Amino acid sequence: MPARPVRTFTVLPSIPERLSALPDLAYNLWWCWHADAVALFRRIDPALFDQLDHSPIRLGYVISQKRLEELAQDHDFLAHLDRVNAAFTAYKQAKTWFAETHPDAAGLKVAYFSMEFGIHESVPVYSGGLGVLAGDHLKSASDLGVPLVGVGLLYQEGYFRQYLNADGYQQESYPINDYSNLPVELQKDKDGKPLMINVPMPGRQLFAQIWKVQVGRVPLFLLDTNISDNKLEEDRNLTDRLYGGDRRTRIRQEILVGIGGIRALDLLDLRPKICHMNEGHAAFLALERASQFMSENDVTFWQAKEITACSNIFTTHTPVPAGLERFGFDLIDEHFTDYYRSLGLNRNEFIDLGREHMGDYELFSMPVLALKMSAKANGVAKLHGVVSRRLWQWMYPGVPEQEVPVSAVTNGVHIETWISNEMAELFDRYLNPRWRDEEWDGSVWQDVDSIPDTELWRTHERRRERLIAFTRARLRSQLIRRGAPQHEVEGADEVLDPDALTIGFARRFATYKRATLFMRDVERLKAILNNAERPVQFIFAGKAHPHDTGGKELIRQIINLARTEDFRHRMVFLEDYDIQVARYLVRGVDVWLNTPRRPKEASGTSGMKVIYNGGLNFSVLDGWWDEAYTPSVGWAIGSGEEYPEYEWDHQDFVESEALYNILEHDIIPLYYDRSRDNLPRGWVQRMKNSIRTLAPVFNTDRMVQEYTEQTYMPCDELQTRLTTPTLEKGLQYAAWRGKLNEAWNSVAVQKVEVPQETLKVGADMDVKAIVRLGQLKPDDVTVQLYFGQLTTRGDIGSGSAVNMELIGPNGAEGTYTFHANINYDTSGERGISVRVLPHHESLPTPFQPGIIRWA
Repeated sequence: MPARPVRTFTVLPSIPERLSALPDLAYNLWWCWHADAVALFRRIDPALFDQLDHSPIRLGYVISQKRLEELAQDHDFLAHLDRVNAAFTAYKQAKTWFAETHPDAAGLKVAYFSMEFGIHESVPVYSGGLGVLAGDHLKSASDLGVPLVGVGLLYQEGYFRQYLNADGYQQESYPINDYSNLPVELQKDKDGKPLMINVPMPGRQLFAQIWKVQVGRVPLFLLDTNISDNKLEEDRNLTDRLYGGDRRTRIRQEILVGIGGIRALDLLDLRPKICHMNEGHAAFLALERASQFMSENDVTFWQAKEITACSNIFTTHTPVPAGLERFGFDLIDEHFTDYYRSLGLNRNEFIDLGREHMGDYELFSMPVLALKMSAKANGVAKLHGVVSRRLWQWMYPGVPEQEVPVSAVTNGVHIETWISNEMAELFDRYLNPRWRDEEWDGSVWQDVDSIPDTELWRTHERRRERLIAFTRARLRSQLIRRGAPQHEVEGADEVLDPDALTIGFARRFATYKRATLFMRDVERLKAILNNAERPVQFIFAGKAHPHDTGGKELIRQIINLARTEDFRHRMVFLEDYDIQVARYLVRGVDVWLNTPRRPKEASGTSGMKVIYNGGLNFSVLDGWWDEAYTPSVGWAIGSGEEYPEYEWDHQDFVESEALYNILEHDIIPLYYDRSRDNLPRGWVQRMKNSIRTLAPVFNTDRMVQEYTEQTYMPCDELQTRLTTPTLEKGLQYAAWRGKLNEAWNSVAVQKVEVPQETLKVGADMDVKAIVRLGQLKPDDVTVQLYFGQLTTRGDIGSGSAVNMELIGPNGAEGTYTFHANINYDTSGERGISVRVLPHHESLPTPFQPGIIRWA
């Protein structure tokens, strides 16, 4: 049997004094988005750095003491180290966008909760786009100086590593993360003991310790339950895997990140003023914030809910009902009976906070809880905002779909993480230097037209050559690991052509993303790829969820097609898609292909990354591409059509034909149409159009600015108004909400008076409404005249609303007359109605679930 240690300890490398800055640099992930810092660590041992997932921490543990002593005497290395350290110091001390733009908001404190953070491949606590977005969010918050901390879980195994069997079917492995090899710092008290939080579990407490990852100026705190204080193995294993285990494991992870995350910040003396939920996984945090507020201010749950909800923000990434996080009531009973009693709630009241009707049954929905406990909610692209309003309209009966209070903040990418060194140097030569610090300003990208076509094209070609070299080496390694025949291994060095039109497709392999759409007509595809004069090649990467057999089958089909003689030189699938693979792909491909089934792509950010590297997008009009596309910047498959499920096969046929046609008649000719100096000048012009038009928009600096100015700061101002200097306004607001809920059933629009049934264009019409408010007063409501063009069903379509003015009481107690004047500047069939909405200066939105009354 294995021997149990009586004591554990960590052996640290002995760093020479002259290299003392290296650990500080290695333990702050600032280095991973600064090219000169990356080059510094690579310089220590290039081969080892590549083998160790580009981890300076792991490199430091395996590098020989002799090599460290050599570096301490290497004047070139020391000069490089001093240069990087000076840049790091300057970064930490520099005046930031937030400090300069919002000097009066210094008290803002934001906590950003996410189940995953994709910051760098050496910190494997992410699975895909959601995590990479969260990582980019932290990086931009750091660059901009937004006072934000991240909260998540530290996984012992993380997400799975992918490998393929002999038939091309995905297999999963779960290597153990050694925390001593990660840039994480255990948080301890003044006596040197690990800080510990606990959260309730059935019949016991679950304990977790807190680790910190420093991301530039932003700390990220990760909770870990693999400690001896947890006596049950299932508790110690809770933070083993991201998105692993059964529903019981999932709800416990979400209790830990939500309730435990709030408790961890309190223990660290970092109580946030604003909490931002990146998806609904952390929605239980809203309950814990209310619980804290109750105990500290001696108020009821309902009072605490109304006050604390004003400072919660919810971002949804899910465009389809099947993707929502829901739990059966049995799991709620198992985990929350004591908790909801401590809140002063009964079972029904607690379940109502997340209740979602699913036809013949009901579930507890995390997004429903997040929506009910937040002041602001948003989707992650303009189209996703539309889809989300449609998805959640059932929660707001009577509210027109376009007014459902779910806005949109389109995702972006962190430019310095994803841009290649070569392209960045090119921009440094020809663009305003502000492109690195103020990339949201469109004026800094106008000079892209001044970049000589030759330089832009040669820079892009070098990146494509690097991608091909990387692909060949990685393919060789995966073939050896798979036990492929020797001729296949040797053939890896000949796959792909460094000069051929290269198309990339890399993302999560979910069936709705239709990774095999391009394979519907194999003979036509063969002709396209193997044209001797105008060859085309594909590079694929991506993981299917371990339980998604449909997604795994798509990978298998691509692998087996790529093995055939007709395709093996033109198609490659790269195993174990991660941030490193993504960097090579987005920096080197000519075209980024995306074929989701509209409108199932919430945003998608992979295609944004190619913008800054001169790549062009070719995609279905879904997610971000729906708002980004114009013919001058890329290509669109279809015109934004949406098909019912019974027509999906027809849709696949139509859109695959469109894909082939655009390739054959637009993309390939433009790429191979060369001038006398062998430059594809039409293609280069489209590259410039894409950069000039899209670069200032689809970056996380712009995105984080929008969150800061449109959600963080307004919510902070509202919360401050309700709680400072006393709770008087907050309690008044909570009392008003209670009165509103009790009295709303008595509200009615009794009569609408319209002076005429026909109206000439330009003529005024004065509309009066008699409204019964019961126990409410006119100041408690907004009465609106709602008007617009009629649909074929006789309804008002996308109407407009104007506030009606109070004339005065209308005789009967609690009844009032309002009026508004409108005129029409066009003719046609029009309709009007009158509606009553709640009104209060502290109400985040007038559209509240179930609180609207129509004539």
